[in-house]
Amino acid sequence: MKHLGDITKISGAETGPAGIITFGSPCQDLSIAGKRAGIKGKRSSLFLEAVRIIKEMRGKYGKPRFIVWENVPGAFSANRGRDFKTVIEEIAKIAESGVSIPRPSAKCGWLASGAVMGNGWSLAWRVMDAQYWGVPQRRKRIFLVADFGGQSAPEILFKPGGLQGDAAEGKEAGEGTATSSERSVKAAGFRAGAGAGSDIAYHEELASTLKAGSPDHVVIGIDSEMNALSDAYKVRRLTPLECEHLMGFPGGWTEYGHDNKLSDTARYRALGNSIAVPCAEFIMGRIGHGAY
Repeated sequence: MKHLGDITKISGAETGPAGIITFGSPCQDLSIAGKRAGIKGKRSSLFLEAVRIIKEMRGKYGKPRFIVWENVPGAFSANRGRDFKTVIEEIAKIAESGVSIPRPSAKCGWLASGAVMGNGWSLAWRVMDAQYWGVPQRRKRIFLVADFGGQSAPEILFKPGGLQGDAAEGKEAGEGTATSSERSVKAAGFRAGAGAGSDIAYHEELASTLKAGSPDHVVIGIDSEMNALSDAYKVRRLTPLECEHLMGFPGGWTEYGHDNKLSDTARYRALGNSIAVPCAEFIMGRIGHGAY
């Protein structure tokens, strides 16, 4: 990985071309848990820096064709829906300057999924909950895909298929869990639950603080602050390894930084600000599978 430094000092015309740019502008100004300063907040305004870089890169190299943006569902309601309008409008303007995206009525608000089709370009968004993609926690996030060279964005996000873009032999598209994600879950001591349309996970007898079938034990979803496994008698902090698997990462993925071993505090912060890997695998797999 090449670190380019401060995003405000990067020029897309000087970085070289990229086929896909992924970014998740900081969510603190859009999250219900934050102060909700909106897209103009100090952190979330970095979204516009990413848009600038994409425009600069496309202006010189004609790439990227695809971008993937991620954020919290609070983006739908921030600033009475105006902020999400700004997000999809600014992304659409990368392909077609001057385009205007209407805002839904205050009564209806933004839907959890949708698409915009332009002249030779498209974008689509969808709320994905990590619990249905192979990890044992609830974590809803908006994923938005833009295709600046075609109409594939809705197909990428909405067409049924395995996490890697292929259905397993003998199964309909969309059934099952991708092998890589299943390995990550099982390695943490979780197994996929049975039942049509379900990917709920149950804990096997691998951790003394959490036993299958006990109503006194719960798994609490993680966010920027790591929470805990708890029961009626004691509470303990989740270990970094457990948090890695809750997010779909292989064990030890965050143990080392680029120059040294990371503290547990740094690992918790990185994992809390990360995305659920299987959701990203699904999207990137769909883009790659299409060979666009």
